[in-house]
Amino acid sequence: MTSPQLEGGCFCGAVRYRASAAPLGSMICDCQSCRRIAAAPSVPWLTFEIGAFSFTRGEPVTFPSSAGVRRTFCRDCGTPLTYHGDKTPAEIDVTTCSLDEPERFPPTHRSWVSHALSWWSSNRALPAYAQSKPAATHQDA
Repeated sequence: MTSPQLEGGCFCGAVRYRASAAPLGSMICDCQSCRRIAAAPSVPWLTFEIGAFSFTRGEPVTFPSSAGVRRTFCRDCGTPLTYHGDKTPAEIDVTTCSLDEPERFPPTHRSWVSHALSWWSSNRALPAYAQSKPAATHQDA
């Protein structure tokens, strides 16, 4: 059986990567650091063995976001790409939504829910739209 070739990259295409093995895990992180780095209420991540992951085009910028943690992002468009921590040196986390096919890897759990934004955890009560919200009318403006 051959290993999967999972590919992805940044928004502008300057940085591309490949994983040559299946992910070890898939999760959503609600921690404050991930939220601030991505400017989003939470961030989905896939974990890979570090030896199965490589950048194939471009060189991302490395940012030491906290003690023992290095994150990478695209210098041109700013897309967050990876998280690598000293506590798990044999693993690298990759932003799920930077994959070419993120739909293939639904998360199995959420971490750092103690940091979750109160309005994000209650988002199921909000109206939902398949794509963009329709233009406002007099009734819902």
